[in-house]
Amino acid sequence: MKATTTEKSGFSPQTPEESLRSEHGSPVVTPQADAPPDGGYGWVCAVAAAIVNAHSWGFNSAYAVFLAYYLGHDTFPNASRLEYAFVGSLSLTTMFLISPIATICTQRFGVRNTMFAGVIAETASLICASFASQIWHLFLTQGILFGIGMGMLFIPVASVVPQWFTTKRSLASGVSLSGAGLGGLVYSLVAGAMIRNIGLSWAFRVLGLLAFSVNTTCVLLIKDRNKPVKVKKASMKFSYFKFFDFDLLIGFSFFTILGYFILIYSLANYGQQIGLTSSQASLVSGILNLGQAVGRPLIGYFSDSVGRINIAGTTTFFAGVVCLAVWVNAESYGLLMFFAIFEGLFAGNIWATIAPLVAEVLGLEGVSHGMNLVWLSIVVPSTFSEPIALSLTSATGKFLSEQLFAGFMYIIASFFLAVLWLRQRSRTKRVGKQGGP
Repeated sequence: MKATTTEKSGFSPQTPEESLRSEHGSPVVTPQADAPPDGGYGWVCAVAAAIVNAHSWGFNSAYAVFLAYYLGHDTFPNASRLEYAFVGSLSLTTMFLISPIATICTQRFGVRNTMFAGVIAETASLICASFASQIWHLFLTQGILFGIGMGMLFIPVASVVPQWFTTKRSLASGVSLSGAGLGGLVYSLVAGAMIRNIGLSWAFRVLGLLAFSVNTTCVLLIKDRNKPVKVKKASMKFSYFKFFDFDLLIGFSFFTILGYFILIYSLANYGQQIGLTSSQASLVSGILNLGQAVGRPLIGYFSDSVGRINIAGTTTFFAGVVCLAVWVNAESYGLLMFFAIFEGLFAGNIWATIAPLVAEVLGLEGVSHGMNLVWLSIVVPSTFSEPIALSLTSATGKFLSEQLFAGFMYIIASFFLAVLWLRQRSRTKRVGKQGGP
C-alpha cells in the first residue's frame, strides 16, 4: 500500500527537505491551519491572480510592441539596438533578483501588503516612463522600477493559488498564469493602437492608470490562507543545489528562458522585417500570447492527470521543434500567424509547470525556498536572451541564426527533464520492489 502511494504521487521516498530536517534538527512548522479545500474561494483567487498577471506579465509581453516601435523610429537619440533590448531584459532581471525580498515581505507583512507595494511601483514606472527623453530614463522606469512592481505582484500571488488546491494544483496554476497570455494578447494590440493614435507618452499613462485600478481591485479579492510570520533571514537554501534532481530543474529553467524571451520580444520585430505593417506585427505577437493563454491551463490539466515531468518535457521539446520547422520558414503573414498560435500552446509551459515540478522534487515544504533559487538561476538568461538574439541577427544580417538559437535552447531544456523523468521512474520502480504487494 505504501509503495502504491509513492508511485501515484511521484515523490521520492525521502524528499531533500526531509533529509535537511534530519540533519539540522526540528521540522518545519507550516502556518497553514487546515487542509486546502481544493477549490471553493480558491477559484476566485485563481481568477484574480490571472487578472493581476494580465496587468503585469501581460504588460511585459507587450514590450515586444514597444521594442518594434523603438527600433523602427529611433525614439531616443544615440540609443543602440542592444540598449533597447536591455530595457525589457532589465525588468525581468530585477523581478527575479528581488524574489527573495518579495518572499520575505509576503511572509512577514502578508500577501496583500506586498502586492499593494507592487501596484504602486508598477503604476509609478509606467507614469514616469511617459516623461522619458533619454534611454537611461527607460532603464530606470520601464526596466528596473517596472521589474520591482512585477516581482512584488507575481511572487506573492504565485504563492497564494497553491494554498487552495491539492489534486487540482497544476490546473489552478495554469488558470492563474493564463492571464499573462491573455494580457499579452490584449495589450500587444492595445499598446500598438494607443501608440499610433495618442502617442507613446499617453500610451504609458493610460497603461499606468489601468494597472493601478485593475490590480488594486484584484488584490482586495485575493485571500492568503497563511498568517504572516517573523522572518529573520532570507528564504534561501543553497543546500538544495546538492540534489541532482533539483539541478536538472535549474538546467531546464535556464535553457527554456533563453528561448522563451527571444520569442516574446522578437516576433513583432520579425514580422515588420518580412514586410508586415505595425498593426499586423502587433497582432502576431498578440496571437502568440493567445496561444499561451489556451496552452497553460491545458498543460496544467494534463500535468495533474498524466504526469508533470513528462508533460513539461514533451511540450518543451515540441516548442523547439516548431521553432525549427515552422518559424524558420514563416515568411508570409498567414504562416507566421499559424506559427504564433501553435507555438504559443507550448512555449510558455514553464510558468504553468515549474512550481509543481519543484514540489515534485523537493516536497511541498521546499517550494518557496526552491522557487527563489529557480528565479535567481534564470536572471542571466532573462537578461541576455534578447540582446543575444539581436546580436546574432546583426552579425549575420538574417533572423535565421536567432530562430535556430531559440529552437535549440528549447530542445536542450527538454533533455534535462528527460533525464529527471528517467531518474524518477527508476526510483519509483525500486520503491515498488522494496514495498512488495
